[in-house]
Amino acid sequence: MKRLSMFFALVLLLTVGANAQEFKKFRLATGLGYAMAGGEGASGGILYAIEPGYRVSDNLAVSLRMEWAVVVRGLSESVASYDASAAAISSYTVNGIYYLSNNNFRPYVGAGLGLFPLGAVSASSTGTAGAAAETKFGFYPRIGFDLGHFNVNLDYNIIGSTKFEGPGANGLESKNSYIGIRIGGFFFGGRK
Repeated sequence: MKRLSMFFALVLLLTVGANAQEFKKFRLATGLGYAMAGGEGASGGILYAIEPGYRVSDNLAVSLRMEWAVVVRGLSESVASYDASAAAISSYTVNGIYYLSNNNFRPYVGAGLGLFPLGAVSASSTGTAGAAAETKFGFYPRIGFDLGHFNVNLDYNIIGSTKFEGPGANGLESKNSYIGIRIGGFFFGGRK
């Protein structure tokens, strides 16, 4: 009986040791970057993100991303007169990250989905057309790497187009998708 108890204690110790994580569970990432919008007349802008996360294991993390980008959104076609005022795009999403190594340089791949509140935009050619502020569902694949507590990230935010309304609309749409390149860092979440 004593040998059996020792055997089970050894198996339990090995099991717990095998599941021990090398990295801390909680992580708070933040970063500043560049947002590149698509479509006719689009231009890039700035973005800021904060991303609290939880490491399920050393190679898998789940995060909530809150990101705010200011860009000039593009149109589905060229328009003679387009009000190219900056429009805000924010996002409140859940994502997963899979790390490809446990070294100091940790490349990763991931994906996320959630809600993207969009600012209003307007355009005019033969008449005035506009699109009111709205919230759309979106998705993004991502790649990046951690180097110590430094982070570089690339997301392609895929968001459905917004249809313009008004006398000059004629099937005109605002392209909402954008690429976000972010450089930042994270607190907590490093090696134990």
